[in-house]
Amino acid sequence: MINRIRDIRKAKGMTLADVAEACDPPTTAQTIGRLETGMRNLSTKWMDRIAAALAIDPQTLVRAEDSEPAQIVAQLTETGPEALKTPRDALAPAELTSDAKMMVLTIHASAGEYRSGDQLWMRQLPAEQANIAINRDVLVPRKGGRFAFGRLIDRQGSLVGLLPPGIGQKQQVVDDPPWIAVAEMLVRPL
Repeated sequence: MINRIRDIRKAKGMTLADVAEACDPPTTAQTIGRLETGMRNLSTKWMDRIAAALAIDPQTLVRAEDSEPAQIVAQLTETGPEALKTPRDALAPAELTSDAKMMVLTIHASAGEYRSGDQLWMRQLPAEQANIAINRDVLVPRKGGRFAFGRLIDRQGSLVGLLPPGIGQKQQVVDDPPWIAVAEMLVRPL
């Protein structure tokens, strides 16, 4: 089993001290740090306390080593989509239960209908299925570890045309992408 406390804590924007204080009874940040790094055994009692502090189901704190969770692979900034240096596990909303490969685009700068802080959950499709994504927002890999993001407006042979969000953006064309990730769910914290 793989301990996911750190990933979940960071995804919720909490510090070790925040989680320690939210535990009932409160504990120390050092204890939470030791539990999330595996320096201290994560018992069922601790799982229940930490899960309550993070407002999640205790089962979410660990995952099987052979399972592959959805990854945050890119973020949308003022200059466009950027690949993360290291993809990280994303917290799946309860509504997504499919076995299809999922990935997440985090929004760091408002663009079009997306606001800073949003997470866009996307389902990966083979490039040859791009026709079912016409007029939907997609993330498309480009050469050199870069990405293109926008509304899929055209597909001609191996070329796909995207219209980025926002006013005055020019169409982007990507040649022969290995896959296309179609927006499935917008997660917006309030």
